[in-house]
Parts: sequence; C-alpha cells; structure tokens
Amino acid sequence: MQGGVNAGPNASPVEVRWFQVAMEGAGERCGLFAIRAKGHPAAELTFNGLLALQHRGQESAGIVSGDGVRLLWQGGMGLVRQVFDASVLVSLPGYVAVGHVRYPTGGVADEGNIQPLVGSTRSGHQFALAHNGNLLTVNGLDTFAAPECPTADTHALVAALSMRSGKVVDALRAVLPAVEGAYSIAVATESEIYAARDRFGFRPLCLGQVDPDGWVVASETAAMDSIGARFIREVSPGELVAIDANGLHAERLAVSEPRPCVFEQVYFARPDSLIGGVRVADARRAMGAALAQESPARASVVVAVPETGRAAAIGYAEASGIPYADGLVRDSRIGRTFIRSASATDRQVAIRLKLSPVPEVVMGQRVALVDDSLVRASTAKIVIGMLRSVGAAEVHLRVASPPVRWPCFFGVDISDAELPARQHTLTEIARLVGADSLGYLSLPSMTNAVGGGPVCAGCFTGEYPVRVPLAKPPESAGARLGLSRHIRLIRSVSSASGTALLHPGPAGKALRAAVRAALSPARRSHRDRIPPVR
Repeated sequence: MQGGVNAGPNASPVEVRWFQVAMEGAGERCGLFAIRAKGHPAAELTFNGLLALQHRGQESAGIVSGDGVRLLWQGGMGLVRQVFDASVLVSLPGYVAVGHVRYPTGGVADEGNIQPLVGSTRSGHQFALAHNGNLLTVNGLDTFAAPECPTADTHALVAALSMRSGKVVDALRAVLPAVEGAYSIAVATESEIYAARDRFGFRPLCLGQVDPDGWVVASETAAMDSIGARFIREVSPGELVAIDANGLHAERLAVSEPRPCVFEQVYFARPDSLIGGVRVADARRAMGAALAQESPARASVVVAVPETGRAAAIGYAEASGIPYADGLVRDSRIGRTFIRSASATDRQVAIRLKLSPVPEVVMGQRVALVDDSLVRASTAKIVIGMLRSVGAAEVHLRVASPPVRWPCFFGVDISDAELPARQHTLTEIARLVGADSLGYLSLPSMTNAVGGGPVCAGCFTGEYPVRVPLAKPPESAGARLGLSRHIRLIRSVSSASGTALLHPGPAGKALRAAVRAALSPARRSHRDRIPPVR
C-alpha cells in the first residue's frame, strides 16, 4: 500500500497503498459512519452522515472510499463542511466508504490523528478503520496512554491487524477477542465493510439499509435518518458484522455482556437518536420528570441549559407544574464546550459566545435551571452569573443525572482532576457555581429512564465492568508501549499529479518486526488495576 495525509477542499485525492502506523496517542471519543451501496455515491452519503454526527467530534474529519479496486483517503482538521466540499467528494469515487469525526481528550491537534486510519494485512489486503471508544489493551499490550499522545490505542489496533496474515476479516477475528476496553469500529476494504462492537457495547453502533442491497453502519440512528436509510438494529455487543456482495453476515466474537454507557443518553447522543430501543429525547424528559419529584424547587419558571438540557427541563416543568420558558438562547454556530480541544479559559469564552440570557424571561423570577449533567461546572457557574446579571431573583440548579465523581475510561472525556463532585459537598458545589440550591437525579431514576437494563455508570459510581487503570503513570505512552523512538509513521503519497511512490524496503521490514514484537502477548502491563464489577 501507499498512504498519505491530504487535507482540505483544495487538496488532491490520496491513493492508499502503504501505511505503517505511528505508535503514540490515546483513544478517540468520536463518531463514525460507513456504507456499502452499489449505485449510490458512498462518499457523499458518508459526508451527510458525518454532518449528522458533528456533535460527536469537531476537531477533524476524514473519509476513505473504495471502488472495488483501491482505497482513496481524504481528511483534514476542522468541521466536516470545512474539510469537504463537492470537489473533494467527487474525488472519492466508489460504492464503499467509511468516515470519522474526532474530538481529542488532550494533547496537540495534529493531522496524524485524523481517522480513518489505513493499513494492510501481511497478505496485502488493504483496510481503513474508524474507531469510537478507548482501548485499554491490545493483545495484552497496555494502550491507556498519556494525554499528550491522543491516538495510541487506535494505532495499536491497526498495527495488530496489519501484523496478521489472510483477509481483513481473518485479522479482525484474530485480534478483536484479545482487545480489552471500549470499541465500536467500522472497517472498509475496497469492496466490503465490517462493523464490530466490544462485548459490553460501551459505545453505540447501529445498522441500517438504504435499499434492499445497501447497508449503513453509524454511531447513531440520526445519521441514518439524514440519508434516508432505514434503521434495522444495533450491532450486538461482542458481534462482528460483514457486509459484502452477498449481503450481511453476522458472527459472535465474544459473549455479550451489555453495559452501554449511560452518558450517551444523558448528554452525548442527539435527542432524535434511538439507543437501546429508547428515544434519547424521551429518556431525558423522563429524567427531568423524575428530578422534579426527587428535587423540587420553589421556582416560578423552568429554564433549560440548551440544547442537551432542554428535554429534561420540559420533563421537569411538566411534572412540577412550573411553566417552562426559553430563558437562554444558544448560538448553534459555536461547538460543544464539553468536547472542545481547548483550555479552561477558551471554554469559558466559548460558553459566553454560545449562550445568551433573555432578560424578559428571567428578570425578577425564581429560576429552576435544568441541565443534563454537571461535569466541570464551568458552564453552570457562567450561566448562573449571566442569569443574575439580567435580574434573576433566585437560581436553583437542578441536574438530570447523578454527581459525576469518577473518570471515564471508555470513550468520554472525563478526568477525575476536574470534577467538583469528587472534592466538594452539595452545599459547597452550590456555592461554587453561585446557585441558591442544587439538586441531582438519583442513579436508579436515571437508569430507569433509559430502560432499566444494565448500564455502565462508572463515572457516577466508580464501578466499572472491567479492570481499569488506577492512575496514569508518569512515563510517556511510547515508553509504555515498549517501542523505540525510531518507530515512526511511514507514508508514501500517490497524488493525482503522479507523485513517485516510496516503496517499503529493509528499513520498513525492520520497523514492522519491532511493532510485531511490541504487540506480542508476552508484553503485559503490570500496573495495578481496579477489579471488575459484574
């Protein structure tokens, strides 16, 4: 194979021929979309699907297309519309495509972190992989990396697949059962797509059809709706799905132990998406209604922190009998501050640009301010200050989820260093954010709102389905991966202008041998881990 980085609407397409992954970085918290549909412009449909998933990642976007013979890659830094336009999409022909939007959990924004990542099995079968989640180990190798290295786990997964012989599906069957952590992945070859989900189903992944022979894989059902696809079902935890010329085939790689991340329904997913058979907006409204019963407020108006707090606020108003009003207006042009790759100061500026109070709604009122969650508390503090500045008499903060006290290891950017609920009492948090009172939803009410089944609520309880790292060790991710600093990314680019190809020689073979050695089962992590909770 060859490979290269090609970004922006004015860039020429890159034919993927050779790729040797760089072994550095941490996991993505992102959105993915893949399609196989003959007679349809796969890249254009993937573009539309990524637009619908833009809320899941705003740092970079990438698409790889396949025309039955080759893979073509395009990607860049920025929002989907900033990276792709009609001229770029037309340069990605084919009936197969996989796309990805990413947001980082730390480190420096870099084109090397753009997904999908591309690779080739030892037998020469090309593939492009998009990943949502966070991997703890691959083949026993610790991949829980430091924040300055934002893509080690996905790179390690691509490397492990690249070290296998046979077809891409053979590599997936061999590698995925040895992966520990959270993954929902979509993989494209020149003519096929594959989808797989870890045995706990931490991150969402669903299947749909665009016609009798066309299939779609996406992080959320809303992305399928955006292209007119019909939602069929979710990819089951522990399942591998193959979509080829003969249709859809499914097989089980691991025993299913569902523990989907409840924070998807609380905050991350779009309200019009369907997760676990429950519409996200309905789940949030039920959370708000339960919150009104558990934590009533002596208020004259209910106001939401838009947009994710709106459904919960409506539920709170309906259950309490207090009228609801839009007391805050959100500028949709400003991205999500929770997932912004920015400093705390930058996030505060973004919050003030994003939200504006409506004085006529809140002036002289006792406001019940409803938000979906309280993570860093930066938004709540600024919003409450805004409401008071335009004359709110009282502000009672009500949160439609339990206190977030623990980090997430499975694909949501929550670290314990910045959690007020981890360090302060309820009264102290209310004082910290400037609220007259503060109330949270209970854990049972939250889980009942999303269907009542088993979930991963580790960020609320500190109890996780698998062993997780107690702490991030001080040494670099590269050192923990056991790789020489000389192991680097090998890319060669074949552009439309006919750039000469750089074929792998002895140096490339040596590097691949080093990666194989690093990924061998003999390299085990000896770090203490929290025991799993069943």
